[in-house]
Amino acid sequence: MDDNSELLKAVQEIRDLVRLMAEPAIAERDKKLREQLRRIIGKSASGAQSVFLMDGSRTQADIQRETKINQGYLSSTVKELKGAKLLADDGKKPKLAIQIPSNFFESEAEDE
Repeated sequence: MDDNSELLKAVQEIRDLVRLMAEPAIAERDKKLREQLRRIIGKSASGAQSVFLMDGSRTQADIQRETKINQGYLSSTVKELKGAKLLADDGKKPKLAIQIPSNFFESEAEDE
């Protein structure tokens, strides 16, 4: 492993620790948006999985292929997320506008 790789790995670990420490403040700031996200996605495991892939690097077709989610459902979900201002772009390569922890859909809204 070269010096740049080691440095990048260290910076990523620091970033992850800062996110973990900041999560309660982020949850409070984004409480209403997170509630809307939970309402839109509901208890759909494939819906939750698709949200985690909405990082701006994948098209809806890519997300559909990776999650096996119904394309019509995904399209409707993206449209609803966009309408709720939960996407940071136009939806072609969806990017969630808020940060959520990896266990977001496992915990109840009151736990935040």
